[in-house]
Amino acid sequence: MNPPPEPRPARLTVGVVGAGRVGPALAASLQLAGHRPVAVSGVSDASRRRAAELLPGVPVVPPAQVLERAELVLLTVPDDVLPGLVAGLAETGAVRPGQLIVHTSGRFGAAVLDPARRAGGLPLALHPAMTFTGTRVDVDRLAGCSFGVTAPEELRLAAEALVIEMGGEPEWVAEESRPLYHAALALGANHLVTLVAQSMELLRTAGVAAPDRMLGPLLGAALDNALRSGDAALTGPVARGDAGTVAAHVAELRKHAPGTVAGYLAMARTTADRALAHGLLKPELAEDLLGVLAADQNTGARPASGDDDGAEGDSSR
Repeated sequence: MNPPPEPRPARLTVGVVGAGRVGPALAASLQLAGHRPVAVSGVSDASRRRAAELLPGVPVVPPAQVLERAELVLLTVPDDVLPGLVAGLAETGAVRPGQLIVHTSGRFGAAVLDPARRAGGLPLALHPAMTFTGTRVDVDRLAGCSFGVTAPEELRLAAEALVIEMGGEPEWVAEESRPLYHAALALGANHLVTLVAQSMELLRTAGVAAPDRMLGPLLGAALDNALRSGDAALTGPVARGDAGTVAAHVAELRKHAPGTVAGYLAMARTTADRALAHGLLKPELAEDLLGVLAADQNTGARPASGDDDGAEGDSSR
C-alpha cells in the first residue's frame, strides 16, 4: 500500500495592494504554490490590465477591502508611499490580528510595518532582487531569484518559507542594512540599464545596424566575468592606462553625445581607482590617465550651448 500523503501546509488567501509590476507577479507565483489570490487594488488602467492578465478573475477593490478578504497582504507600492499607506491602514482598523502584512520595498525593513504590528499584524519585508516587466514572464524569473528578507526573529521561518514557495532564495538582511543593500542593487541594476541604453544609442550613431546583437555577447561575458572574478575582470583602455584612447573617447562623445560625457568621466575615474588599487593599472600609466580625466573635468563636462537638459535621463530608480 502507498503511504498516506503528507499534509500540505495551510494555504492562505492572498491580497495585493498596488497592482504595479511586482504585486500581481508575486501573487501569481503564490497561486502556483497553492495559495488563493482573492483581491487586488489598482487605480490606473495599466494596473488593472496587469491584474487581469496575471490574476484573471480576481476582483479589483479598494485597499481596505483587500485587507478584509486576505490572510496574506502584499503591499507593493512605491517606497515613498509605503509608510503613509501602512499608517493609514492601521489607523482605520483595516489590519487584523494574525494577518501577514508583507511589503516588497528594498529600502525598508520590517520596522516600517510597526503600525500594522501594533494592530496585531505580522510584519515581513520580502524584496525580490529582480527587475519586473509587468507580464507573465516575471513569474518564471522568480525561480532562483534572491529575496532580501527582514522580519522579527519569530517570523523568520515563515518569511523564508514564503520566498521558497515562490521559487526564490531567501537572503537575510539586517534591518539597519536595508538602505545599503538597496543602494547596492540600484547601483548594479538600474544604472546598468542607463549605461546599456547609452551604449546602444552611440553604436547606432556610429552606423551599427544591430547594436543589441553586438552588445549581447560582450555584455553577457563581461557580467559573467565580473560575477566570477570581481575587479580582476576589468579590461579596456582605462584598466590598461591608455590615456590617449580615453582622451579620444571623450572628444568624440563631446562632439556626438555631450549628455554622456559626465557619466563616462565618472565611471572612468572610478574604474581607474579600482584598477590601480587592485594592481591592474600601473602607477606610471595611471598618472597620465588621471591627468587626462582631471584636465577634461576642469573644462566642464557639459557643453556651453545649454542644449543638453535632461540628456542623461533619470537613473535614480
